[in-house]
Amino acid sequence: QVQLVESGGGLVQAGGSLRLSCLASGRTFSSYGMGWFRQAPGKDREFVAATTWSGGNSDYADSVKGRFTISRDNAKNTVYLQMNSLKPEDSAVYYCASGRTAYTGSYYSEYNYWGQGTQVTVSS
Repeated sequence: QVQLVESGGGLVQAGGSLRLSCLASGRTFSSYGMGWFRQAPGKDREFVAATTWSGGNSDYADSVKGRFTISRDNAKNTVYLQMNSLKPEDSAVYYCASGRTAYTGSYYSEYNYWGQGTQVTVSS
């Protein structure tokens, strides 16, 4: 079955950086779009970033544009989220998601497989 395993979360001070990784298995990784979502306590899960099957096109939430970068390495079955200039409001559990098609965007329904999440905490 499809498995997505996130890593790289942790505690960082405001202004710092983290890189999240998501290792996928169980399907042809390079055939599907990938995304990152996050969920803070008491809030709905929200879109962060997405990339198409090749990594040639990406989309970002307005709140992270210019600070976060999504990328993928199809040879390693891994998608990354580089997070710079972190803010306390970026604190959340970050989830990796694998899309239903090669082209995925910001809608939750475009994804059919999810990881368990990794905690990111940004202190002020």
